[in-house]
Amino acid sequence: MRAGVVVAAQPGVEDLAVQAEELGLHSFWVNDTPMVHGDPFVALSLCAKATSRIRLGIGVTSPALRSAPAAASGLASLNALAPGRIICGVGTGNTARRTLGMPPTTTARLEDFTAGLQDLCAGRSADYREGGRVGEIRFLHTGAHVNTADPIEFVVAALGPQAAGVAGRRGAGLISFGLLDPTAWHALHDARRHASQVTPRAPDSYVVTSLHILDADEDSRSDTARDATGHLVLSLLAFAADTAAEKPAFAEQLSPEERGAVQRLLDRRGTTATAPDRHTKLYPNYLARIAPQDRDLVLSSLMNTLALVGTRNNLLARITRLEQAGINELLIQPVIDPPTEMAQLATLLT
Repeated sequence: MRAGVVVAAQPGVEDLAVQAEELGLHSFWVNDTPMVHGDPFVALSLCAKATSRIRLGIGVTSPALRSAPAAASGLASLNALAPGRIICGVGTGNTARRTLGMPPTTTARLEDFTAGLQDLCAGRSADYREGGRVGEIRFLHTGAHVNTADPIEFVVAALGPQAAGVAGRRGAGLISFGLLDPTAWHALHDARRHASQVTPRAPDSYVVTSLHILDADEDSRSDTARDATGHLVLSLLAFAADTAAEKPAFAEQLSPEERGAVQRLLDRRGTTATAPDRHTKLYPNYLARIAPQDRDLVLSSLMNTLALVGTRNNLLARITRLEQAGINELLIQPVIDPPTEMAQLATLLT
């Protein structure tokens, strides 16, 4: 299985991209969460100039964050800097919208957005709509300005069949966050295949997680393991806390212990599941290293669900099952010591 890495946009990100390329990793992604992290297009521009081989991904943008012409301009500009190396992840903007206190967009709007991006980035015209007005748009300058000749890879963020259907109809790949259940991946791939018009070759699938290889005699619930995976666990707890009133069915899927952790998170952040400003309390430090006082929230059940923690042999066995389910690339989000964590991933998989 191929290996890659996902990071937050910040100064110096290009140094990590260079190291990832030197380690033989296949791709380097930057999150698009505007009010939490820096701008991914700025970050990947630096990465594009500093590297020559590694693929560069936006993970992921959304029509609820950027208009199609603005996103296409950024992507085609990156493609001019790193021809044929750009990957664009698209989604409903679930987390990035919730950090603004807003709901994600619809899958119908996601599909229109994806189609528009694919057309514009390939040099074709696309319909552009604002309210009741609609018109045809295209890049008016190409050449040195943007690159519409080399292909851009598109992947759709999916946890269920509707988004997977968008990927199928648009001939796009899939990307999912913390989804390590092979059965769920088989279902996503089935949904994409059933929706696909033409499938000469199945597009690639990516899974985002975190990785911790246990030292000899290290307990899987050690502070080190919790620190390496806690950002994923707290992201799920924050989602559950944020949507408890809106989506009670999600919280009902959690165990009593996990629902208790959700309530402790709300209490600890000084907010409630119905507070209109709860997003300002739940999402600071999102997907970053957790505070030591929050380690008790990192439950073993959620670590096992969302992250890869175990001995080398155990991890390779889990990764093999994911590969058999159709996953092409494992992406990790390193937050403790990214250079060391990337090197461990490269040693494990390359």
